[in-house]
Amino acid sequence: MMGKRQYSKLDNIIMQIDALLRDSSKSSEHSTREYPGDLYPQSDLNEQEKRHVSGLMRINHAGEISAQALYKAQAMTAIDDELKDSMKQSANEESSHLKWCERRLDELGGHTSYLSPIWYFGSFGIGVLAGCFGDKLNLGFIAETEYQVVKHLDSHLEQLPKNDERSRAILEQMRKDELHHAKTAETSGAKNLPKEVRFIMTLVSKIMTKTAYYI
Repeated sequence: MMGKRQYSKLDNIIMQIDALLRDSSKSSEHSTREYPGDLYPQSDLNEQEKRHVSGLMRINHAGEISAQALYKAQAMTAIDDELKDSMKQSANEESSHLKWCERRLDELGGHTSYLSPIWYFGSFGIGVLAGCFGDKLNLGFIAETEYQVVKHLDSHLEQLPKNDERSRAILEQMRKDELHHAKTAETSGAKNLPKEVRFIMTLVSKIMTKTAYYI
């Protein structure tokens, strides 16, 4: 029986570049999960509402690009094999979110962030750095990230036009998944992050959301 292949650092870098090309570029590939928006008809939004909702969905798409990078980096650096598998599963779920946001942007006539490569590689670097401090801090970083994402989604849900049921269905399912990821990280032994680290994470998140709304 052949042994499990061991990948070099160069192999991992090449795989991450390949992942970037797949995760941050538009493609015809559909999510394996049902699109939540299909349960509702297209909304009659005016141009101003379309621009605003497109900005919100662009932020969420950029967030999912970052989440893909974080989970893949932390799966690569995690010590525990069970934790590696859990992070890979979470990355797969985030991939569905990515496709949902992309499809909704298409429906609205919007576009994904032009800065997607920056979000991806920046988050990948942060994920590798967090992983270097051990699995428990790694999990703590995931939990804090997901809770911040939930807060953003709550804010976006409040800002959606009342008749935009398609976007609402997408964000509500994403919120449910992100909260589950945070709780899973906590039950797996996540370590609380220092308040200084949480502050920096919040600051970086604000920069990304403000930028991705427009670009």
